[in-house]
Amino acid sequence: MPRNQFQRCIFALLTVIITVHGYVFYSLYVINGSTLMSVTGESSVLSAIKTQGGVMLCGKLVPIWAIVLVEFCLAYLLEMLVGSPASFRLACKVFDMKTTHPVIFETAIICATVGIMCPVMSFIAAWLYYPYYMGFSILTLLANWVKLVCYNFPFAFFSQLFFIQPFVRTVFKALFRKDIEARAKQG
Repeated sequence: MPRNQFQRCIFALLTVIITVHGYVFYSLYVINGSTLMSVTGESSVLSAIKTQGGVMLCGKLVPIWAIVLVEFCLAYLLEMLVGSPASFRLACKVFDMKTTHPVIFETAIICATVGIMCPVMSFIAAWLYYPYYMGFSILTLLANWVKLVCYNFPFAFFSQLFFIQPFVRTVFKALFRKDIEARAKQG
């Protein structure tokens, strides 16, 4: 859908803003919420995080906004450098962009992006959220990575395919309506 570098940056920015907030919520509330509450004795996840003094990142407790900021920067950089270009190339290897229905082609791009970004971001998260206070083991890191991929992949696939990307595409079309209409008139 994006036709130039500026539009590509905006599209990735919209995607990453929504995705990072979704994953931080998913990770803290859905995956780790009950553990945080049981460890601290609190009745809500936010209270548990506050009581704990933040969320562990690289062996230090940091506020949630720092988690969002770190993940946003890493995800945006990765999306711009690897995810978006590689997923487009993968979709083009399977489908001809000119003859394939746009919905099918966009779905192929989304699936390829999830297939690339989920394992890579899960690997980064395995490093960021590793329990360094217990010492370091490469086997524990790899086990944590596989666990994160297993947790994150279904969430990534379904949220990107059915919620995030349709919303981002709608917002993108609204932002660049004039450019899209001008391209449509050109043929």
